[in-house]
Amino acid sequence: MSVQVVSAAAAAKVPEVELKDLSPSEAEPQLGLSTAAVSAMAPPAGGGDPEAPAPPAERPPAPGPGSGPAAALSPAAGKVPQASAMKRSDPHHQHQRHRDGGEALVSPDGTVTEAPRTVKKQIQFADQKQEFNKRPTKIGRRSLSRSISQSSTDSYSSAASYTDSSDDETSPRDKQQKNSKGSSDFCVKNIKQAEFGRREIEIAEQEMPALMALRKRAQGEKPLAGAKIVGCTHITAQTAVLMETLGALGAQCRWAACNIYSTLNEVAAALAESGFPVFAWKGESEDDFWWCIDRCVNVEGWQPNMILDDGGDLTHWIYKKYPNMFKKIKGIVEESVTGVHRLYQLSKAGKLCVPAMNVNDSVTKQKFDNLYCCRESILDGLKRTTDMMFGGKQVVVCGYGEVGKGCCAALKAMGSIVYVTEIDPICALQACMDGFRLVKLNEVIRQVDIVITCTGNKNVVTREHLDRMKNSCIVCNMGHSNTEIDVASLRTPELTWERVRSQVDHVIWPDGKRIVLLAEGRLLNLSCSTVPTFVLSITATTQALALIELYNAPEGRYKQDVYLLPKKMDEYVASLHLPTFDAHLTELTDEQAKYLGLNKNGPFKPNYYRY
Repeated sequence: MSVQVVSAAAAAKVPEVELKDLSPSEAEPQLGLSTAAVSAMAPPAGGGDPEAPAPPAERPPAPGPGSGPAAALSPAAGKVPQASAMKRSDPHHQHQRHRDGGEALVSPDGTVTEAPRTVKKQIQFADQKQEFNKRPTKIGRRSLSRSISQSSTDSYSSAASYTDSSDDETSPRDKQQKNSKGSSDFCVKNIKQAEFGRREIEIAEQEMPALMALRKRAQGEKPLAGAKIVGCTHITAQTAVLMETLGALGAQCRWAACNIYSTLNEVAAALAESGFPVFAWKGESEDDFWWCIDRCVNVEGWQPNMILDDGGDLTHWIYKKYPNMFKKIKGIVEESVTGVHRLYQLSKAGKLCVPAMNVNDSVTKQKFDNLYCCRESILDGLKRTTDMMFGGKQVVVCGYGEVGKGCCAALKAMGSIVYVTEIDPICALQACMDGFRLVKLNEVIRQVDIVITCTGNKNVVTREHLDRMKNSCIVCNMGHSNTEIDVASLRTPELTWERVRSQVDHVIWPDGKRIVLLAEGRLLNLSCSTVPTFVLSITATTQALALIELYNAPEGRYKQDVYLLPKKMDEYVASLHLPTFDAHLTELTDEQAKYLGLNKNGPFKPNYYRY
């Protein structure tokens, strides 16, 4: 039976499917661990460190490509290149300048000889080389006027990109690379950047306490032993900590990127060096994107049994190319609005053949990652790309969901005048009560300085809107999908594209008006800046627990439908992060628990509660 996967835009129009809740008897999380082990993992109600200090643990092993775990790469001491010694001239020689600008050497006897001329090398930037050395276009390769902004395929994620521009000339697909163990089951920009990437991963570990606690306490029982997880998410240092945690818990992983701009090349190299089959680099083409996903899935002798997706592209590819794989897949964990819409469409059509966990709508994802993460990263992304000042600027934010709320709060705090567009009357009323002016985009498009989309919808900002914008208006997207801004309509002969910085384009109209387009309409914070590691720790821990739950669930607990994470697990994820703040939870007395009709250990809110 052929399976049709409907686009995310169409998914937004589908009525919501009722979310499945577990029966009270199933509310307790099944982590594949003993009851004693689960109890030991939970922090005490009084707060503080959940367990006594232990000796520093060695880095857990990372899984090899299909074999047993391989030891993780430990950072070697950084080698600083020494400057070449300056050769001193003979002290008996004196320097004179020729009239034509050359230099002469005068010996003590008066003989004048011409010194060797220094040839000044002209610095050639990566952008200049790209036009003449770009990879030949293949059938199916991205065709949306890549020549207009070829430098969008450059990597600026590490220092190596500045010092070794020749590395950008060859596509990673054309390189033959091996890690120190001799494995070539990966495709990254430059495996030599692994040591630098390992340092970034170690920095991220310091801000991801829950994953480190889960790694330390649960790895003894290996709740994911036998799990073969294929993942498609943003490949950042935070994702690397998640992947290595899954490996420590017994899983084998293969990974691709869900966004062509968000991969940190040095982190991908560090993961490849540790033995993870990773296929991703910053600045992939559309053809590269799908090729990387296919290399993760289609490998001889390796059959995935779990999917971790962000955006639904991986799930879509398996449905389209390898539908028989779903016979052995136990479940899907999806963390984005776009991907969740696709899953609900499949479920409604009766075509979802495995259980799926909707992590996006779990409290620990939506209320923390979407809100607090975007509240901080929106300013970071705009500052890094434009150096702008926010005070007094007029901004319109399209969409007042959790992402929109975070963006509006940050911009308002910086002194910006913020307008909001919204289709949902409840979210619209929230915007009004928070002090924002609710408008239609057409009403303010001529006067605003910044336009930010965060709806997950399609064609929110159209060519008509772009034509009416004021000169130097900044246009960017904070939603997962790149469909919100109609960038394709700007690829026309009368408009000139000018790359001014990495991920920053000026689109110039015939009359001289220009708009500043960031990341070509893709996700701003992960394409142009970074996101707070601590918030991603919450999301990553939720993903790990969802994988453990689906993988170890007894047959029949989950049907072929879309489920929310059990409330008890949301509370458990939150509790693992409280010791960081030296936070102390209050514990209910027996009398209070009886009065409220609650278990003293939770869950404390019903599933319909809106936080």
